[in-house]
Amino acid sequence: MDFYRRVAVVGQRIPRGRVATYGQIAMLCQKPRAARQVGYALGRVLPPGTLPAQRVVGHGGRLSGARSFATPHTQRELLEREGVCFLPDGRVDMVRSAWQTTLQQVQELEALFLQLGI
Repeated sequence: MDFYRRVAVVGQRIPRGRVATYGQIAMLCQKPRAARQVGYALGRVLPPGTLPAQRVVGHGGRLSGARSFATPHTQRELLEREGVCFLPDGRVDMVRSAWQTTLQQVQELEALFLQLGI
């Protein structure tokens, strides 16, 4: 399994106006306990621009990419432009803006991983 390639494949599928958590991406990559590895992939392994990194947030909708962007506010600004909703405390409103994957999408990802040999 090439976990980092899987992270790229999953991340590229996060729809505009939606967010996914590090843990959700890890689960979709079939390594549910690898949320930190997802963060490592975003910050150190995958080339910039491989996926829309602003759409990846911490558990509970916490913005966690301040070090990955030009300014600490860039991630929020990018998400607001996409229509992502925020709570008064600054977290993403996960009820309204979380990427809700379907069983069909999960099955399509599994098939794609097999096809790509990852």
